[in-house]
Amino acid sequence: MRVLITGNLGYVGSVLAAHLRAALPAAELLGYDTGFFAHCVTAGGPAPETGLARQYFGDVRDLPASLLAGVEAIVHLAAISNDPMGNRFESVTEEINKDASLRLAALAAQAGVRSFVFASSCSIYGRADASARCESDPTYPLTAYARSKVATEHGLKGTDLGDMAVTCLRFATACGMSGRLRLDLVLNDFVASSIATGEIVVLSDGTPWRPLIEVTDMARAIEWAINRDLRDGGQCLSVNVGSDGWNFQVKDLARAVAASLSGTRISINEAAPPDNRSYRVDFSLFRKLAPQHQPQSSLDQTIARLAAGLRCMDFRDGDFRNSSLMRLKVLDRLIDEGYLSASLRWRLPPVRDLAA
Repeated sequence: MRVLITGNLGYVGSVLAAHLRAALPAAELLGYDTGFFAHCVTAGGPAPETGLARQYFGDVRDLPASLLAGVEAIVHLAAISNDPMGNRFESVTEEINKDASLRLAALAAQAGVRSFVFASSCSIYGRADASARCESDPTYPLTAYARSKVATEHGLKGTDLGDMAVTCLRFATACGMSGRLRLDLVLNDFVASSIATGEIVVLSDGTPWRPLIEVTDMARAIEWAINRDLRDGGQCLSVNVGSDGWNFQVKDLARAVAASLSGTRISINEAAPPDNRSYRVDFSLFRKLAPQHQPQSSLDQTIARLAAGLRCMDFRDGDFRNSSLMRLKVLDRLIDEGYLSASLRWRLPPVRDLAA
């Protein structure tokens, strides 16, 4: 089986490559990535993509149809991947997250690709009442990132798919250790804050609900989706991916980190205005369709692995929100230094005096 992973040089892709190499030892794994975050390696040992047969560099907006020859499955991770980046680059987010995704799906169907796995998000539920959201409930996307995911799902349902199975995995909020760690994720931020400063500062009043999923469990779900039978969910399936026990209020996440990492203080801004991004999610459909690929990690295990990974990095940066561990900061720096245009396309690097 030949599997193409777009966006493989990111937070999720770095874990996924190793997982698929172990789970599908006979597969030929190909990576395609623009390389924005290729340098953001945070774990020791070989680079995460060493298990791939080949690594291609290119903008997903320009992915050549010739690359799909012989490909049986595509895992489409490439995206502007969070709210801060989406808000800063709103039109580019639509180009990359929606337009390029629909173009790729159409090319894949024409090339005879059997399975197309799209990384969607539970953030599309946006603001919800106390009940847990299921796949048939209305969506309420509040950000450019969430709107791009909804629009792509809708567009995929209107695309001529031929015989191709499409699986839109509406992932809970990612967390956990990775070979390219991000700290612009709520649990990862709290663990990093605890280790670097001994304190967790919750900027909201702590009441918003978030579903979470550990990144290795995301990889397990993708493995299932690659091989999904059309009889399990139909040709174009949208499914919430996570577990019911991992719906948390933000303040409870802070308390869990403090309980695991002794000496941690918590500060909650009780007077903060409400954060409208609050939703609980029902994962019963995923439980029914993929009983052998359910999340396995516990919250305590995830916190412990994050803490161990950060300590192995000798992490002590109390100002990490201005570091390369925050994806928007990486893009800002690449633009400021002349490597990226405002439309997030690579430019010729500026001439520098290397001897200076």
